[in-house]
Amino acid sequence: MALSAAEVSTSGAARYARRWARAIARRAFVPMSSDQVERLLTAHAVGLAEALAADEFSDERARDVGRALVEANLTEPGTLGWSVKAVAEHLVDDVVPGLDLPDLPGRLAESQAALAEGFAWALRDRTFAQQERISRSAWEARDQVEQALRDSEARFRAVFSGAAIGIGLADLSGNVVDVNQAFADMLGYSREEMREINVSVLFHAEDGPDVRQLYEELIEGKRDRVRLEKRYFRKDGSELWTDLAVSLIRHDDGRPRFTVAMVQDITERYALQQRLRFQALHDPLTGLPNRTLFFERLETVMQDPAHDRRVGVCFLDLDGFKAINDTLGHDVGDKLLIVVARRLAEAVAGAGHLVARMGGDEFVILVADVDQDGTAVQVAEAALRAVAEPVYIGAHQLSVSASVGIVDRFVTDGAATDLMKAADTTLYWAKAEGGRGRWARYDPERAAREATSTALAAALPAALSRDEFVVEYQPIVSLGDGTMRAVEALVRWQHPTLGLLQPDQFIGLAEETGLITRLGQWVLERSCVEAGRWHAEFPRARLVVSVNLSARQASDPDIVEHVAAALRVGGLPPELLQLELTESAVMATGGEPVRALRRLANTGVRLAIDDFGTGYSNLAYLRQLPIHTLKLAGPFVDGMRAQDPASVVAERIVDALVRLAHALGLSVTAESVESLEQVERLTALGCDSGQGLYFGTPAAPGTITGMLQKRELPAG
Repeated sequence: MALSAAEVSTSGAARYARRWARAIARRAFVPMSSDQVERLLTAHAVGLAEALAADEFSDERARDVGRALVEANLTEPGTLGWSVKAVAEHLVDDVVPGLDLPDLPGRLAESQAALAEGFAWALRDRTFAQQERISRSAWEARDQVEQALRDSEARFRAVFSGAAIGIGLADLSGNVVDVNQAFADMLGYSREEMREINVSVLFHAEDGPDVRQLYEELIEGKRDRVRLEKRYFRKDGSELWTDLAVSLIRHDDGRPRFTVAMVQDITERYALQQRLRFQALHDPLTGLPNRTLFFERLETVMQDPAHDRRVGVCFLDLDGFKAINDTLGHDVGDKLLIVVARRLAEAVAGAGHLVARMGGDEFVILVADVDQDGTAVQVAEAALRAVAEPVYIGAHQLSVSASVGIVDRFVTDGAATDLMKAADTTLYWAKAEGGRGRWARYDPERAAREATSTALAAALPAALSRDEFVVEYQPIVSLGDGTMRAVEALVRWQHPTLGLLQPDQFIGLAEETGLITRLGQWVLERSCVEAGRWHAEFPRARLVVSVNLSARQASDPDIVEHVAAALRVGGLPPELLQLELTESAVMATGGEPVRALRRLANTGVRLAIDDFGTGYSNLAYLRQLPIHTLKLAGPFVDGMRAQDPASVVAERIVDALVRLAHALGLSVTAESVESLEQVERLTALGCDSGQGLYFGTPAAPGTITGMLQKRELPAG
């Protein structure tokens, strides 16, 4: 008798399900949790047991279980094998213990077969469904790709045909495959004509080799794209400037296949760029190249690898141009500059030299190749002749001239800025030499001297603060008894790098910079201090110190106070200080400076005229001044040589000067005395004292002290 469903063991079904779940877990990946699997298999175990125990047996429930396993994705082959085997071995004992039916073995066998059959059919149905989905997806994907391809081609055709820029396609042989209408219109061809053209025909005659090289690298696959500005010839022969971008189309394996060119007409933009560049590099008034373009050309020439190449520059400046502007107005001045610019350009046009306007009334000519030393000079003289021609502007006839500085050198001798600096310096020399229509040529030695002078002028203030100056003293000896009556204070500059500098190397600079007053005051104070020591130690010597006084010092309203302060600091009696002024400085002054000299003389200070005979030599005026001594200029004494026929004339001049000075009550000191013969002649002429190498060179204060000590020693 069959059991009812109520006699199925629920606990046994759960135990059977756990064993079933563990078997499945050992054989395959289970896409559910263990609890979910056990609940599912428990329900299947109960269903199988109820089917076995039913009064009328049906294998449909077993077939459902097989399908359910597939639907739960428990599809590993090992899962099916264990499940079929477990139906016969464990299901009855665990779920329906005690079930005893005569056809139980048959029912078990049919249940096993039905479970396997249901599993197989469900698996087949799922496989077929998956294949159908895959097939349908593949067809849909293919349809989408084909549609996307059709859409892409349609878009490309729309862009290709309607684009405002030119587009062209060519094969690797350079044959044009297709172009759009915009490209054909740019070049003035029809599209059919363009398809018959090879790319090589479109190269411009002036395309550099680099353009062809870039194209070769592109079709060889060495580049993926190239972009440049390129000229084309239109069909009618006119030029077209384009912004060209060429890209390489490759096969799937990377081999080059086609080139695609995209061309934009930039002819108007290029023309505008050229106009703007011209304006940026040319003077708006004269149309000549400006300083920017000039320096570009000069830099190019200076970078020439040929070391023996010479380059020349003629720097030109109009003489008196400011006066024309001030008197006739800037409009006339501008018209004059235009005429001068045209003449300069015409004067050197045949030789191919560059003429540029540097600004104002300054022009420069670049002689790119100087074949010989005279080339740049010839260019400068041609320019001066061109400028010198009369200029007619309205009712005005203008006489124009210019000054030119010339520099020519090897391209390796310095940078372009050095060359122009030298040209500017040389132009200054030409103007400083006086006159109009002159040229000067660069002299490196003169430039070096001026550079040194400039450096010294800049260093003077600091040198005075650092106490770099020293004073040496040269003896002034009485020609009557040979004793040292005075010394002249001579300043020297102990330069830290140049060594000991003589007065002629820096006194002029001190006068130009205005530092001469400070320097002169320092020399005066230092000399008074040294002379004060000598007077304190050797009072019987009555040694006079003679100090040079510059014209600017003599014109200083406070000169008397400055001298008095120096005497006071040094402790020196006024009569032992002699101030020397040049003849030109004394004779050319009047008013307050002369009154200052009289005030100085009233204090007891002695005054002397230095280098007498080289200036005004106005003895009548000299008589009115409080002068005590005349110092004859060295050239007079130097002319008194035994073997020189002119010595007789020199001697007569000295004789006359000594007699006139004595007639005025003045003593006379001869400078630059170098020989015994000169001493004898001067003594015979009645000259009072002498100074020069014969009596001693300028010496340090200690040397003078030693000479005074010898005089003080008792005889024997």
